[in-house]
Amino acid sequence: GILGVNLIYGALYLYEKPEVLIKSLLDQLSPELMEIDMIDFSGPAFTGIDNRLMALRLVQYGLSSAAMFQADGKVVQPADALYKKAVLVERSRFRPPTHLNINLLDNAHAEFCKEPDVNPDDVIVLSEMTLHNLVEGEEIDVEDYLYRAEILCALGKHVMISDCGAFYRLAEYLFRYTRQPVGVVLGVPTLQQVFDEKYYEGLEGGILESFGRMFRNDLRLYVGPALGEAGEDLVTIHNLQISEHLKHLYLHLLENGYIRELTGIRREYLSIFSHTVLEKIHQGDAGWVDMVPDAVAKIIREKRLFQCEG
Repeated sequence: GILGVNLIYGALYLYEKPEVLIKSLLDQLSPELMEIDMIDFSGPAFTGIDNRLMALRLVQYGLSSAAMFQADGKVVQPADALYKKAVLVERSRFRPPTHLNINLLDNAHAEFCKEPDVNPDDVIVLSEMTLHNLVEGEEIDVEDYLYRAEILCALGKHVMISDCGAFYRLAEYLFRYTRQPVGVVLGVPTLQQVFDEKYYEGLEGGILESFGRMFRNDLRLYVGPALGEAGEDLVTIHNLQISEHLKHLYLHLLENGYIRELTGIRREYLSIFSHTVLEKIHQGDAGWVDMVPDAVAKIIREKRLFQCEG
């Protein structure tokens, strides 16, 4: 077929330009007609090629919905890694990963494994980033995503980088490969965004359609608290302010166990945000070190990531 011809042409004439080779696979084809889950460059002609970067290019160019890395940093095919697995996934920018990120995920993992329909031995835990989490007009810096993936792998995490902007799209992607339960880890601020109808204006059925697609399989949200405006009271799933016309929808999800509360989150971590860590790094304020796990600080300093001066 056309794809095979493109691949042969690329291997013969574009092997010195792997990113151009990947783009050329789409010649005379539409991304809607095909998907390439994984690509691997090996052999003498491809010495020095980072297959993680190539996997990310597949996502960037619309050839794949996600790239996935094992905890050892190796590229893995999502269909193989997720098959028949119960999936626990935390979505964040992880720029960089903070104590709060890890505390949320660890608490959710403990709760997820207690579920009667979850076998702890069959659970895979993912740290997921989306290429859609960008300011409008901002270009995709794939190497920056790879730095974050490298940090997460150093923490022993499996990493997924996807083009799934909305949570319902992420859920649909995961359920392509498993029929086991899926848990999504998030904080109250993100949950509030999930109930913001502006994100579903492109759907004919709006927020109801998105929730129907997200929760139609065995998915539940594990939600950590946030500090209130005064920094004293906690905002939880039980006192979160939801638009009046959506309150019954919210209560339905809450009362039927689709939204679960994480109660073991350390309060001192709730004031830690990745953007604050970045600001401190850029300002040369050493206080950022106390806001991230030791392994994260070590990698950032050694590799001078995020403009760190070491």
